[in-house]
Amino acid sequence: MPKASVIIAFYNDVDYLKLVLAGFERQTFTGFEIIIADDGSNTETVSRLEDIIKSTPFKINHVWHEDKGWRKNKILNQAILAASGEYLIFIDGDCVPHKEFVKEHFENREIRSALTGRRVNLSMKMTCRLTVDNVKSGLLDQNINELIIDGLFGKSFDVEKGFYFKSQYLRNYFNKKKRGLLGCNFSLFKSDLLEINGFDERYLAPSIGEDSDVQFRLELIGTKIKSLNNVAIQFHLFHQIKPRPQKNLDLFEKIKSEGKSFTPFGINQNNP
Repeated sequence: MPKASVIIAFYNDVDYLKLVLAGFERQTFTGFEIIIADDGSNTETVSRLEDIIKSTPFKINHVWHEDKGWRKNKILNQAILAASGEYLIFIDGDCVPHKEFVKEHFENREIRSALTGRRVNLSMKMTCRLTVDNVKSGLLDQNINELIIDGLFGKSFDVEKGFYFKSQYLRNYFNKKKRGLLGCNFSLFKSDLLEINGFDERYLAPSIGEDSDVQFRLELIGTKIKSLNNVAIQFHLFHQIKPRPQKNLDLFEKIKSEGKSFTPFGINQNNP
């Protein structure tokens, strides 16, 4: 039985996912399984993915549903049910984890706490440099100086979030400020997420539904948000920003006005 389940939100981009999985191959903590939450990738992608899964050294469970538009929250809920671990760690299929990523999420776990790290946003230039082999060799987290230069003179940003602090003093200092939940980098006990009935499936576009909404409802049941800035680190691969529609904001305002932690539009849709 794995101690933790890492849930990777994924859709069609196998080349990026290969880099992400390469990052998980070098984790210092190995007591985890991977659930790929696939929001309707096409047949060709699924076939390629099956070949990749066969060649990986760790357990991967591929959870898929039909492509009917953006339904990330729905497939995440299915992945939660498929997860064997009592502790869940969420990441996106375009985010390469630092080698201590799983270890830091798992070892810092607390009852009634959701942990959230941050990410370095890589430029197209840095992203194009990456291969499975150089990710496995530690190109990203062992070459911070190159990232700093690209941050100063290129297009990478939030590079300072790639500094990994071992010192407890530095960890405490850089995490005094409360930070919001980041949907691509957070973790919590499965029981807490089940108590609020998982993700609200009415969100049909990126942003808010994957993090702000979840944070709001978790805090209603007394779950605290704990920052792991410069501790649980990931490197976000370059892509064009997807639109953030007003309808998500409108739905979130409605949910906040109702003030209910349990969504009837989540994992279990039979309860009121």
